[in-house]
Amino acid sequence: MHGVQAESRLGYEETAFLLLSGYLPDREELETFANLLNEQMVLRHATKMNILQLYGNDIMNILARSVLVLYAFDENADDTSRDNLIRQSVDLIAKFPSIIAYAYHTMNHNKNGGSLHIRIPKPNFSLAENFIYMMKGSKGYTPLDVKVLDLCLILHAEHGGGNNSTFTTRVTSSSGTDTYSSIAAAIGSLKGPLHGGANLQVIDMFTHLREAISDWSDEKEVKEYLMRMLRKEVYDKKGLIYGIGHAVYTISDPRALLLKEMARSLAKEKGREKEFDFLETVERIGVESFMEFKGNSVNKRVCANVDFYSGFVYDMIGLPREVYTPLFAMSRIAGWVAHRIEELNFDSRRIIRPAYKNVASATEYKPLNKR
Repeated sequence: MHGVQAESRLGYEETAFLLLSGYLPDREELETFANLLNEQMVLRHATKMNILQLYGNDIMNILARSVLVLYAFDENADDTSRDNLIRQSVDLIAKFPSIIAYAYHTMNHNKNGGSLHIRIPKPNFSLAENFIYMMKGSKGYTPLDVKVLDLCLILHAEHGGGNNSTFTTRVTSSSGTDTYSSIAAAIGSLKGPLHGGANLQVIDMFTHLREAISDWSDEKEVKEYLMRMLRKEVYDKKGLIYGIGHAVYTISDPRALLLKEMARSLAKEKGREKEFDFLETVERIGVESFMEFKGNSVNKRVCANVDFYSGFVYDMIGLPREVYTPLFAMSRIAGWVAHRIEELNFDSRRIIRPAYKNVASATEYKPLNKR
């Protein structure tokens, strides 16, 4: 990651190659892989027409349906050989940005009318730049926008097999189902607000805090309000500070640390340093407040997670909130297909079948005629 920043180059394509192959590519391999992604990013006419005809108000739902439609155009859709899995994986990684961008424009057109923008991916653009270009046009972004989005894609690309959507990929793959069915299931998992919608919850909370707290520099006022949130007195009254805490990371989330520094640079470019400073204050005081509020009832530290800054970053880039969770899918598809390839190439493959323990006592059962 330090190399990516030091050399001022983009890295998502390299990350995707690493996940699929297990090793970092040399310059020639990376160029070939990036060119292949570029070629596959262009959707066939039938696929584009299908997206234009898919009505709905949720891009994740449209994305899942579009992935299932791709099954019909794949002559070897059910082939689970390693070579075919790699082919399907590269194709899906390449097509997600186009499907998401076209789905957004179609949904926006159906809802609000006006022009329908369908931009063809540029052959020499990175995946990150092509997505922003398809969303906003050639004059709607800066090089830093592209660099920060590329970092977001790298940070979200993979997070182990235990997260809900990746586990969904492995469970469905273990049954021997086709790639498109497995990835559609993973999209359905990520669509859940407890998984993929966390950055939306943070940006909604941050929007509320900007209005509710009169003096952003008054740390006492900030802490008092956050404590009221934890006591379920204000905001959504759920007792949560969104973006604080993680199932695995405690002292710090390394993804959040990297994204935070890029967010700082982006805020400076966009003239939004005051908002960034306020968000940083909320992060620091939020962690302190949570630990103080929980006291002895919590036996580990908490930290800001990657979602704490990602929504703010997307907002500064100028991306609409409707694509925040789809962006997560656009990044994580590389991790999903890598896990699928691994699952289907075990020497002793077995279906994943989680066990459940019955906790009801025998005395709780009453025969039908005794009720």
